[in-house]
Amino acid sequence: MKTYVVGGAVRDRLLGVPVNDRDWVVVGATPDEMLAAGYTPVGRDFPVFLHPVSREQYALARTERKAARGYHGFVFHAAPDVTLQQDLARRDLTINAIAEDPDSGALIDPFDGRRDLERRVLRHVSPAFAEDPVRLLRVARFAARWPLFTIADETMSLLKRLVTSGEVDALVPERVWQEVSRGLLEVRPSRMFDVLRACGALARLAPMLESCLADPAHGVLPLRAIDRAPASLPLRFACLCHALDLGPGDADEGLPRLHALCERWRVDGDSRDLAALVARAWPPLHRGREPLTPQRCLALLEHADAWRRPERLQTALTAVEALGAASDAALGAVVRGRCAQVRSALQAALAVQVASLPPAQRHLAGPLLGQALRDARLQAVGEAFARG
Repeated sequence: MKTYVVGGAVRDRLLGVPVNDRDWVVVGATPDEMLAAGYTPVGRDFPVFLHPVSREQYALARTERKAARGYHGFVFHAAPDVTLQQDLARRDLTINAIAEDPDSGALIDPFDGRRDLERRVLRHVSPAFAEDPVRLLRVARFAARWPLFTIADETMSLLKRLVTSGEVDALVPERVWQEVSRGLLEVRPSRMFDVLRACGALARLAPMLESCLADPAHGVLPLRAIDRAPASLPLRFACLCHALDLGPGDADEGLPRLHALCERWRVDGDSRDLAALVARAWPPLHRGREPLTPQRCLALLEHADAWRRPERLQTALTAVEALGAASDAALGAVVRGRCAQVRSALQAALAVQVASLPPAQRHLAGPLLGQALRDARLQAVGEAFARG
C-alpha cells in the first residue's frame, strides 16, 4: 500500500498559495485493509476513508467509465491493481492531475500539469473530460480564481461539446448554484460568466441571465460590479442580478426575471432577498429624475425592514455603491452621496423608540402607535437630511 498527495494541494503548493487541506490517493490497497488500519469509510459511490488521526480523506485509486447520461452516469472501479497514473488520468485538468510522494517529495506528473501551471493554461487531461458536465462549471470557476490563466483551445472545444451534446442539461439546479456561488467568491467572478457565455452554457443554464448580459447597454455594469464588490455571496449575487433589471426606474420589470433565476438555480434565501432589495433600492439611489426625499428614503427603510434587519440594508447599500462605482465617476459620486444619506437617516430613525415619543403618545397602541412612530421617524429622517 502506497499513499500520495494529489490534486489541489499539490497544485496550490506549486503556485505558492496556502494549502488548506490535502487529499490522498491510496494505491495497492483494498477496503478491508483500510478498515484494518483504522480508517473510517465515508464514500458512498466509491471507497473513500478518513485517516484515523488527521481526518484527511484517503481514496482508493480508481478508474471510471461513462455508463449513462449526466454527471452521475459513471461506473467506478477501485482495486489494488489500479495504478496511480490510471487514477490521475480520470481527473479533469492537467494542473489537478499531479501527485506527490510524501516520502521523497518527488512529483508524479504524467500529463505535464506542472508545465501548464508555468504557462498559466487550463487544459483537460483526456477526451473523457467531455463526459462530465460538472467539469464545465469547474473550469469556469477556475478561470475566475486565476485571472491570468487561459483556457486551451482544445479544452474550450470540449466545453462547447458538453453543451451541444446536451450533457450540460443533466446538471441539477443545486449543483449549478453550488459551483456558481463558489465562483462568485473568486478573484474575478466575471470571468466565470465570460466562459459560460463563450461555450454557450449560460444560455442553457440561465437563459434569462444570458439574454440580459448579452445586451451591450446593460450587461457590462453588473460584471464590473461583481469584480469590485467585497467577497460576499449575497452582495455579489445582488450585483449580478442588476443585469435582470433593465428598466432605469421601476424595478418591477426585472423582479420576475430575478425570481425566475432564483427558482431555476435554487438560490439560497439570503442571496435572493438581498438581490430583490437591491433591485428596489437602486432606482431612488442612482441618477434618477426624482430627488431622494425624506419620504422616499423612509419608504426604502420600511421596505428593507430596516428596524429589524439594519445590517441587511447596509449590505444592500454596499452593493448599490459597487454598481455605481462600476458605471462612471459621476454616477458613482451621486450613488455614494445618496447611500451616505440613507445610512445617516437609518441611524436617526433607529433612535426613534416608544420611549422617545411625546408623553401623550407613549400609551397609544395598534395602528395609532404605528403611525406615531412613523411620523417621528419621518421627522428624524428629515432632520438627518437637513444636517447633510
